Amino acid sequence: MVHKITLIPGDGIGYEVSLAATRCIEAAGADIQWENVLAGQDALEQTGELLPVAALDSVRKNKVALKGPITTPVGTGFRSVNVAIRQALDLFACVRPAKSYPGVRSRFSNIDLVIVRENSEDLYAGIEYQEGKAETEKLIAQIEKDTNKTMRHDSGITIKPISKFASARIVRYAFEYALKNNRRKVTCVHKANIMKFTDGLFLQVAREVAKEYEGKVLFEDAIVDNMTMQLVQKPEKYDILVLPNLYGDIVSDLCAGLIGGLGVAPGSNIGTEMAVFEAVHGSAPKYKGKNKANPTAMILSGVLMLRHIGENKAADNLEEAVKQVIAEGKSVTYDMKPDPLDPSAVGTSQMADAIIKKLKR
Repeated sequence: MVHKITLIPGDGIGYEVSLAATRCIEAAGADIQWENVLAGQDALEQTGELLPVAALDSVRKNKVALKGPITTPVGTGFRSVNVAIRQALDLFACVRPAKSYPGVRSRFSNIDLVIVRENSEDLYAGIEYQEGKAETEKLIAQIEKDTNKTMRHDSGITIKPISKFASARIVRYAFEYALKNNRRKVTCVHKANIMKFTDGLFLQVAREVAKEYEGKVLFEDAIVDNMTMQLVQKPEKYDILVLPNLYGDIVSDLCAGLIGGLGVAPGSNIGTEMAVFEAVHGSAPKYKGKNKANPTAMILSGVLMLRHIGENKAADNLEEAVKQVIAEGKSVTYDMKPDPLDPSAVGTSQMADAIIKKLKR
């Protein structure tokens, strides 16, 4: 079966890691027809738009996209092109597996976690009031009137919306993911002991949804600051973590640190109709065109994409090839060597070549 998929190469190192990933995906046995579109810094230079309508329309049409890292210019345009894509396409679930691969340098081993992050609400919803603006003064005055509490009038304000709808949607997604992937437990992570009407609502809804899965998937909850300590001390106690947006962003990076860093951390953003798979590391413009970037995260994001479109045989084939190359430690990029100056380190394209050679034909 031919799959038509949108490819957003990104910019900076995006083109190189995207090319490495698409070559590996095709060689793994999947029949893909790529539709290339621009977004980010290069799109801005060529079209005058950071996120061209054509890019979003392509994803809406094809339903699935593979996206490389994107540069968001500082001080102009969107807060984040990545956030804008998620919001425009209602990609409500950010799913980031954190899995150990032998050969990756890390203080930890045998990590197998999945972070399910709510993507649409919380402090990242973009509802902000700038310090010194008239509308901010008006809001502060209203808050003081309604709460009988005083605020500093030189404050900037960000509003944190958390709804029953979005909370139920993301928690149910976590449980359904657990059932589909034979996972044992879902842990709801929150700060409900302090933020009782936002995180408290998230926890309340999570407990209600969990009742639907009693006897099928275990459920527990944990306070976010304690969770960060537990993940460092006893990560083996956890399986799937479901979190509001901000905590999910922070904890997913912490879990990436457990497995060796963002260079080996794949990601996906899932909606009811569409999905975008992406490496979550930055675009590293200073390495653009130098054939040095580690393509592992982008290739593993391709593995997630293959599973999403039902190409499980190709996905397993590709993941196994990646595991073998990493375990051997020969044909890997400089950042995966014990000594980054090791002259035996290979480039982005050469690591992809090595992975392709390991694929079962």
